[in-house]
Amino acid sequence: MIERYTLPEIGRVFSEAHKYELWCEVETLVLEAHAAAGTVPESAVEPVRLAPPPTPEAVAEIEAVTQHDVIAFLSAWADNTTPRDAAAYVHFGMTSSDLLDTALAVQLTEATDILLAKADALVASLRDHALEHRATLRVGRTHGIHGEPDTWGHRVADFAFAMARSRDRLRRAREAVGIAKISGAVGTYSNIDPAIERYVAEKLNLKPADVATQVVIRDGISEWVNALAVIATVCDAIAIEVRHGQRTEVRELSEAFGKGQKGSSAMPHKKNPIISERISGMARIIRAQMVPVMEGIPLWHERDISHSSTERIALPDAAIGTDYTLHITKRLVDGLVVFPERMKANLESSGGLIYTSTVLLELVEGGMSREDAYKLVQEAAMETWTVLGRSSGATGTEFRDALRRHAAENNLKIDEARLDEVCRPERFTARLDGVFERLARLT
Repeated sequence: MIERYTLPEIGRVFSEAHKYELWCEVETLVLEAHAAAGTVPESAVEPVRLAPPPTPEAVAEIEAVTQHDVIAFLSAWADNTTPRDAAAYVHFGMTSSDLLDTALAVQLTEATDILLAKADALVASLRDHALEHRATLRVGRTHGIHGEPDTWGHRVADFAFAMARSRDRLRRAREAVGIAKISGAVGTYSNIDPAIERYVAEKLNLKPADVATQVVIRDGISEWVNALAVIATVCDAIAIEVRHGQRTEVRELSEAFGKGQKGSSAMPHKKNPIISERISGMARIIRAQMVPVMEGIPLWHERDISHSSTERIALPDAAIGTDYTLHITKRLVDGLVVFPERMKANLESSGGLIYTSTVLLELVEGGMSREDAYKLVQEAAMETWTVLGRSSGATGTEFRDALRRHAAENNLKIDEARLDEVCRPERFTARLDGVFERLARLT
């Protein structure tokens, strides 16, 4: 991931320097277990433990010749080991993927813990924002067209629960990637005791692999990337709602606009939803990592390395991208400006068409056949659309005026008092208390 979208904490997790620190830790733990079992001299452990990790530059210089990253690392680390002959017992009985997959598991769990903390914070922000606006009336839209009255808090509650479920998926995926594999060349433990794998796993807070070939099969890592993609896509859904709400014709929402901020190099009036658009763009990048990583599941026989080049790019990009996306989505929610009066004005702008569903039911309950009631309401609604298309603004009563005329023309009677009752926006949201009670308990 480019530096622009890499926050320091997760950037360090995927840095080359940290990777080599983890490689040293895994190799040292294996050496300790060997020494405890009497496989290698106890005297080899302390010099190796004290040897500083090699620098990325030192490893890169050797790899340019060897064309093998693990051999380059071992050689560079041996150069830092005093006495150097202690390094002869490093990597004893192991294959490269023992080191790579186990250290990767630590990286992914470290990254996951950072992401889970940010997801928790976003869930809390969404929850609190939704509760604050539980009674803020707005029009609910389907297909982009006005549907029925709703509240802004109800819309945001949907995002809060979706993000909480997405966070919980990631928590489960953490277990799927937290796997230690120390079982040798094709996973048969031919040159290393299974007890060593168990020891290393326990020390690193991982689980030993139930089974592995030369690599851990990539279904767990695929699950993890898919969990990140879902998180990013829920953020995308939030961002799109804000982008629609900030359109000039809608003006119900606005991203925070700071002092000194500029919206356009050419048009000084512009206040653009740039954070939301960035979230949508980042989500595309994160989703794009799913298929390449999943294609690392089918490898040739016990292993090939077609997965490794993909994962060097896809896994850091997915994690760092999700970290940044969660960060700016929380910033978006925390700074979001809501315009309740504009929401109310938009709710009334369709001349009362938002009440057609409840008027239909009221007419049926009053004794009219559903066919006659639907025909009456639809005719009045279609006339209202025409009137609205010709006018510069709605009064909120156009639909009811048309309904009265069509009823009179068809000798149908309408109870005006009942019509007043069913055409109140609050009536549509009166049963949402249970939703907000559940939301208040969301952690």
